[in-house]
Amino acid sequence: MTYLVGKIALDIKAGAPNNGEGRDNVGQVKKVRVGRDEYPYVSAQAFRRWLRDSAPVGEARSEVIRSGTGKSQQAFTKGRPDRFFDDDLFGYMVAQKGKDGASSQRDTVFATGTLLSVAPRRPTQDFGTMSRGFQAGENPVIHNHELYTAELAGDVLLDLPRIGTFETEGSGFKVALHKDAAAEVAAAGAERLAFRGNSALRLSISERRRRAALLLRTLTEVRGGAKKALHYGDRSPAFVLLAPIKGGINPFTRVFGLRDGQVVFNSDVFLEELAAWREELDGPVHIGWAPGFLGDGREIAADRLKTVEKLEGEREAVVLGHPRTVFGDLADQIEDGTHDHWFDDPTS
Repeated sequence: MTYLVGKIALDIKAGAPNNGEGRDNVGQVKKVRVGRDEYPYVSAQAFRRWLRDSAPVGEARSEVIRSGTGKSQQAFTKGRPDRFFDDDLFGYMVAQKGKDGASSQRDTVFATGTLLSVAPRRPTQDFGTMSRGFQAGENPVIHNHELYTAELAGDVLLDLPRIGTFETEGSGFKVALHKDAAAEVAAAGAERLAFRGNSALRLSISERRRRAALLLRTLTEVRGGAKKALHYGDRSPAFVLLAPIKGGINPFTRVFGLRDGQVVFNSDVFLEELAAWREELDGPVHIGWAPGFLGDGREIAADRLKTVEKLEGEREAVVLGHPRTVFGDLADQIEDGTHDHWFDDPTS
């Protein structure tokens, strides 16, 4: 089995892309405090929402169903991963009491960590007023909110064999498709198989390739975030590292570091991890790096990576370029069947 694992980073300039609960009439960004230091962050939930919303317009999204009132409310999607890419890749929980066999759950196929500032960055507070149309001498309405500049980074993992593969048995919420949905998917031609200890149904390889490629392309075209009227900025990842690894360990979580208070890509860390896990690689490590992100860091890293030995068959061990180009090419390779073995799961 093969996972695509690695790191993504956002380059936030004077922005407030993800906000927490306001206090004392101040809109506050989300942040973690460690001692006296503050680290702004974008939650995984927010980034996944941006990613879902950034998919092509013609790609159907799963409907959200809301029920109950007050503290007894619940909301869930349709829970049909056969129909909707977001139910397939992002998971869901459908819990409906009193409806035999209607409850189901799917753990995420695309796991996303919190996008946390690599360096401590204290948000600043912006002071604003509303006085348009007020009479002379009337006091303006005052409002404050936080913003910051920071490089945010988080871990990601894509479990390729689980794309388009849905468990149909197991206790409690281990079932991804309830009985009626499973019968419908099977009748539509899905393959029956044993998958990681459970019976499952699997979509065609062409659809599984398509969904993997869709995710990769969308990842480089992310739009979204809060405060766009005041702090519009690019929210697509400035850096994406994805490595095909057998088994799902992510050895590249520490590739960013600090030097004189500035964020840098630590080539020494990357190269040592690459050497240590080389036997577990199932193809080249792909690095999409937007020009200008981290100054001349990309040029410095490219020079260091020239020393990396090639893989078997004289393939480059590291592919480095613009995120859109690197992962557009990888998406093309997935769609044409070059990496079909990544979708296999020999443990099944």
